Amino acid sequence: VDSAYPRSLRGAIKIARLLMALATFVCFVASRSHEAYTVLAVIEVVITLLFFLLYLLKLDKKMKWLFWPLADLFNSVIAAVFLLVVCLFAIIIKTNYGTLVGGVFGLVLLVLCIVDAVVLFRKISLSGPRERNYPTR
Repeated sequence: VDSAYPRSLRGAIKIARLLMALATFVCFVASRSHEAYTVLAVIEVVITLLFFLLYLLKLDKKMKWLFWPLADLFNSVIAAVFLLVVCLFAIIIKTNYGTLVGGVFGLVLLVLCIVDAVVLFRKISLSGPRERNYPTR
């Protein structure tokens, strides 16, 4: 277990995303909003929890068949796009106050997804040193 991960910037962002997605889910369920809103919040909770556990348990180091930071980056970008569309609909339509609050929480979650994507992009930047594919002489 990587006990330093939850205290790192990336860990704190994941925890904030998880809590905000959970709050969005609770608002949508309590207000009996459209199922699409609720499903998006549930998917975001589950995927964020899985990535958090992946890094917390250092499974990304053991399962090297996928470059996990890049998969996490794609997840953050795709989640941001879906959250933008769904939460704007929730705010514009606002069938009740719970849907409106869930939409606002979803937009905060959107900002957290963008921040997570930027932090991950800086980590996997192509300008850093690369490993050689051939032995040095």
